[in-house]
Amino acid sequence: MEVKVLSFAAENPPLPVLVVAKLAGISLSNDKSLLADCPHLLHFSNGLKLYGNFALLRYIGPIANLYGENAIQAAQIDEWHECAPVLSQGSAFENACKYLDDFLGTRSFFVDHSFSVADILIWSSLLETRQRWESLRKSKKYRNLSRWFNSLLTEYGGALNEVIATFVGKRGLGKPATTKSKGTQANQESMTVNGDVSEKGKAGSRPTFEVDLPEAEVGKVRLRFAPEPSGFLHIGHSKAALLNQYFAQRYQGQLIVRFDDTNPAKESNEFVDNLLKDIETLGIKYETVTYTSDYFPQLMEMAENLICQGKAYVDDTPREEMQKERMDGIESKCRNNNVEENLKLWKEMIAGSDRGLQCCVRGKLDMQDPNKSLRDPVYYRCNPMPHHRIGSKYKIYPTYDFACPFVDSIEGITHALRSSEYHDRNAQYHRVQEDMGLRKVHIYEFSRLNMVYTVLSKRKLLWFVQNKKVNGWDDPRFPTVQGIVRRGLKVEALIQFILEQGASKNLNLMEWDKLWTINKKIIDPVCPRHTAVIEERRVLLTLTNGPEKPFVRIILRHKKYEGAGAKATTYTRTVWLDFVDAEFIKVDEEVTLMDWGNAIVKGIEKDEDGNLKLIGVLNLEGSFKTTKLKLTWLPQIDELPKLSLMEFNYLITKKKLEGEDFLDVLNACTEKQTAALGDCNMRNLKRGDILQLERKGYFRCDVPYIRPSKPIVLFAIPDGKQHIGFN
Repeated sequence: MEVKVLSFAAENPPLPVLVVAKLAGISLSNDKSLLADCPHLLHFSNGLKLYGNFALLRYIGPIANLYGENAIQAAQIDEWHECAPVLSQGSAFENACKYLDDFLGTRSFFVDHSFSVADILIWSSLLETRQRWESLRKSKKYRNLSRWFNSLLTEYGGALNEVIATFVGKRGLGKPATTKSKGTQANQESMTVNGDVSEKGKAGSRPTFEVDLPEAEVGKVRLRFAPEPSGFLHIGHSKAALLNQYFAQRYQGQLIVRFDDTNPAKESNEFVDNLLKDIETLGIKYETVTYTSDYFPQLMEMAENLICQGKAYVDDTPREEMQKERMDGIESKCRNNNVEENLKLWKEMIAGSDRGLQCCVRGKLDMQDPNKSLRDPVYYRCNPMPHHRIGSKYKIYPTYDFACPFVDSIEGITHALRSSEYHDRNAQYHRVQEDMGLRKVHIYEFSRLNMVYTVLSKRKLLWFVQNKKVNGWDDPRFPTVQGIVRRGLKVEALIQFILEQGASKNLNLMEWDKLWTINKKIIDPVCPRHTAVIEERRVLLTLTNGPEKPFVRIILRHKKYEGAGAKATTYTRTVWLDFVDAEFIKVDEEVTLMDWGNAIVKGIEKDEDGNLKLIGVLNLEGSFKTTKLKLTWLPQIDELPKLSLMEFNYLITKKKLEGEDFLDVLNACTEKQTAALGDCNMRNLKRGDILQLERKGYFRCDVPYIRPSKPIVLFAIPDGKQHIGFN
């Protein structure tokens, strides 16, 4: 017995059932003949039917592996099924939200440690309250509940958005949306994969995709993400990758990864491996990996066919002269050579002879076309360098303009997503497919992502690597995925930032601050707190009534999130303070030593070099509310690990390059190292751990503790409020 279809009244879509059914792979069908109060039906192939939300979730949930791993967990999910309707009761709504927020204080999900029907029930119930929940979410009143809600959107946004876009109407629920109508979609309220951290969203505009792919049919869309293996994936490529995945999920289609490896001079297996690593980091789900080089025999055959048909010719015009002729609309002297002469030179090119190296193959299109990309573009060039996959088998390689339209069509791609910088070459793309006699592939344009104070050209990024201006493609100053993740960016922040830009064709120059602000909202609620004191000119405070012997207390690493764990804090008679704090303290001033209590400074000693020593007494009965200075401190013990705090600045000094050479605006100082001491618990940090040094900011551990003489290396993570860098 198998499930045939789930049907429901169009006026009353059962959101939690639809989401679970979608994740279980069950067909969905809204029945316009059913009245709004009719029960939802699950039809089986033998004619049996199941009715109602509870029964349907109880049956479909296990199919989707979303109903727990044992009877206890299943019963807990049932409990949440009974609680969820409380959210729809106006008077009980806020109390219910507070209960849920407290419940999620140390949890990521409602049952056990995994996503389940319970999460879908609560998520759907909140969504059904429409603006009431949106207002609370934006107010950040219930941080744990908002964190959980946003994490579901980030992790499961594809399925959630698809159900919403297909079956949920204008005000959130009630009428099925028309997926083909841009006007209808454009007016819907925001219920999407994007969280509540968008400045765009705060301003009232929707951070969503108000577009459809042309002539796209659900289940029949096939897309490709096609990077060239000549560098690591950067933030601009991330936009292309995530948009492809978004549309593939939205139309229940396929996404493939294809390496456009047609230029052996720039490409390597190292880049292939790291691009695949970056694609995995972004969570891109793809059907298969292909290579343009897989099609070299067919591409050569196609080029020869076009020569024989008079649609292409071999040209030996020097490159600079050819470029000038194309600009001026002047036909090449070789344009009207006969087929025999072209084929003869083509063979020379294939052989890689001296004569062949002087030639290229050009398409015979239109040298007078106002669109210069149609003025006989180059299809093939000689290149004697070995290819990273196939060695020295070939001496000629197709250009991107020739290979891309061919392989897109051959591989069954229905829609090619290209950034708007290729706009003038779209006509060329379709003309090449037409001359080849291949199926036309639809093009959808989106705006290229540009970031302030940033170069995204792989040629320019390669210059920084080759000239040792950075320490490789994963340098934290680089805009590569590996670079910004190493800097401390969470992948979910990058995904949210990219998807908030949508599929717009409008050119945009984005601020890094916006991305780091999103990141802060993800890491702040959960990252552990530690303490550091800058080593240079640190100040010793002696507490005359302090403990005779050091003692240890176990306290939370994050006061509002038990999941961050605990840490051991040592209390001693003498403690270290930062000089920048101590220099402002006055005699008889009461200060607060964080995680200890108040102290009164009774004496200040200052030597001729300006170095300080303080003497004080503990006043643990004093109120922190009465003190101006709240100070971080460390015990004076030998076990404190050394730290190296690294800050980074932009690689160029100009916000936007406008024609000038990037070499003229290089930043002379792009990193700063500060020596510090840290609390003993930092010996347990692992590479990649994110933490907050209290009153100093957020950091990512790049080199963990190895031995006393070698410092722990921490990279400063921008928080979006301050200028990235330093004075």
